[in-house]
Amino acid sequence: MFPLPIQYDEPLFRPPSEARSLILQVTLGCSWNRCAFCEMYTSKQFRIRKEEDIYSDIDSFQQYAGNVRRVFLADGDPLILSTVKLLNIISKIKSTFPKLNRISCYASPGNLNRKSFAELKELKDAGLNLLYVGIESGDDKVLSNINKGETFKSTVTGLNLSKEAGLSSSVMIINGLGGIERSKEHAINSARVLNETQAKYASTLVLSMYKGLEAYKNRLKGSYTPLTVEELLLELQLLIDKCELKETIFRTDHASNYLVLKGVLSRDKQKFMEQIAFAIKNPGMANLREEYMRGL
Repeated sequence: MFPLPIQYDEPLFRPPSEARSLILQVTLGCSWNRCAFCEMYTSKQFRIRKEEDIYSDIDSFQQYAGNVRRVFLADGDPLILSTVKLLNIISKIKSTFPKLNRISCYASPGNLNRKSFAELKELKDAGLNLLYVGIESGDDKVLSNINKGETFKSTVTGLNLSKEAGLSSSVMIINGLGGIERSKEHAINSARVLNETQAKYASTLVLSMYKGLEAYKNRLKGSYTPLTVEELLLELQLLIDKCELKETIFRTDHASNYLVLKGVLSRDKQKFMEQIAFAIKNPGMANLREEYMRGL
């Protein structure tokens, strides 16, 4: 491990697929930071970093300029920045790293909706390629219970606006988020969001309560009964069954998932359904995917 030329304001988070990316903090924390399930930035006070400090961080990596292919803009939602400021940052990144082929960031539907189509198109044309969007759920009751600050409509509108502007999205649904109480509605309406937005990438992870069930319930509106592993798999099965996706690459390969699925839903839907059915019939296996493949 070599020493980094900059000092990050920790904790620092990134999507798994950004493991080899240069991470630049343009904001610190999350502009919303009220979701009941999320503990990522609760230790931080949100603020926007000064442009000169961001540029200084970029310049600090000048010696590695020829090796930088991807840049991920952190922390929680850089799109809260003005379009002019984002364009200036992107311009500085591209002029410093000549072999760059991707710039990405987290984004919320709300902040996508606060940008005009022209602004999003300008960001895409400048070099912003990929947005990571936590849909969490397509069910309005679940979204209200977790204090997401979004609705089914705002999510669909924001994602489709960015898609029309040419931006690709990687979206995420949280398996088990609605509890027993809203499991069916959560699965069906989350599939509806996916169907109406047709994101390039979609994935699920399982709700993880790092501070425990009671701490989660204290931040949640309404009642919540956690799902068993079998119930989580049944919910995932219903989600996939209701999905009608054309080219979306689908994965359940986060560390929290009990079953790993990877493929293109339009092509691999039946295979996914068979894998889930096998997992439900064979509980407790250490590696359900490998056991399934050996059983074919």
